[in-house]
Amino acid sequence: MSIGERYASATDSAAEVGARLVARKRLHFVRVADYVQRRLSNLPHNYPPIIPLVSDISLLTVTVVALVQRDAFIPPRWPLLAGFIAIAPILWVFAFDYKPSERTAPLVLAAGAIVSTGLLLLEPRPADAAPFIMMIVVGEVAATATLRIGICVAAATAVVLAVPTAMGRLDNAPVYLMLIPLGWCVGFMLQTQMRLLERERESQQQRAEQAASDERRRIAREVHDVVAHSLSVTLLHLTGARRALQEDNDVNEAVEALIDAERLGRQAMSDIRRTVGLLDDSRGKTTPEPGLGDLDDLVAGFIRAGLRLDFTMHGDADRVSASIGLALYRIAQESLANIAKHAPGAKAELEVTVRDTKVTVTATNTTAKDQLVGQGGSGLIGMRQRAELLGGNFSAGPSPEGWSVRAEIPLAAQADSAGCWFQI
Repeated sequence: MSIGERYASATDSAAEVGARLVARKRLHFVRVADYVQRRLSNLPHNYPPIIPLVSDISLLTVTVVALVQRDAFIPPRWPLLAGFIAIAPILWVFAFDYKPSERTAPLVLAAGAIVSTGLLLLEPRPADAAPFIMMIVVGEVAATATLRIGICVAAATAVVLAVPTAMGRLDNAPVYLMLIPLGWCVGFMLQTQMRLLERERESQQQRAEQAASDERRRIAREVHDVVAHSLSVTLLHLTGARRALQEDNDVNEAVEALIDAERLGRQAMSDIRRTVGLLDDSRGKTTPEPGLGDLDDLVAGFIRAGLRLDFTMHGDADRVSASIGLALYRIAQESLANIAKHAPGAKAELEVTVRDTKVTVTATNTTAKDQLVGQGGSGLIGMRQRAELLGGNFSAGPSPEGWSVRAEIPLAAQADSAGCWFQI
């Protein structure tokens, strides 16, 4: 075999060895990850993986130190049995896929710690590390079990330390006895923190669901107002065009009505796209929301569509904030759309009054008694919600002339919302 062939063969062998080592490391990593997953599945709370891993490594380290203090490895001596009992739950989970329930896992761990520490204290050593086994286990039990079980395990471990202390065989006994309540306090604080964290997560989830529900209702109100207004005015224009062709044979008037209907339809589609676009957080609004200053255009559209409407404005509309102006605009829009839908031949009046402390919008119309039926639907619910969300009042019902809608919103609501900007 030539030198080149030998070199290539050696290179291939080295590559195979490297691949095997990588495979072993990968297999070992998977086993450790699988072990952590098994340990987490036995814990009652959603602890991060680092907590059970650090606890098990600490227990294993303390157990090994206690066995070294007793020269249990070379030659092998009986304290190895006590050490095996202490880490038996860890070995079973790691090697044999042992999965005790949430109720039995703390008891098995505590029993192993108590038995192993009791056996190791038969040969106490100076600065003995054996009592630290019980401190770690007491902390883990307090972090995973109920308060009653945690206290019982802590009392049992204290008894195990009290026996050699009473016999005078354990040095620094008061220090070791202090380790038990210390470990219990650490575990109890961990469990309390996890419970509070879980409650906070549930509360955040509920708030997120509530916010999403409120946003859906708000968008539904916007879509309803836009569609109801656009369809009502469009139908009025179409009715006017039909009458112009059938009764007057006026093609020009019919064309003008159809042009207005087409314009309103396109505007409605644009408004619907903009409103539905609110569902996409990545897109910002490019057009401002309507307010009291846009009521003139709203009224003009209904008048061009054939609705007999008188509009009056009292007070300074600039004193009204954008949120209140939007609510009043939508209430007026929905009221006029209801008039056009349920009483197309009625005479309507729209009045807006801005005072020092409140702003009022009133929409009235003359209509026959049989036309009052069917005016209570999602539109009235949406108007009421808009007014009540801003601390106002809303009323709708029959009036001496026919039908009346009235919404009153305090101007103090905008001052409160500006002064409490930190509230969510």
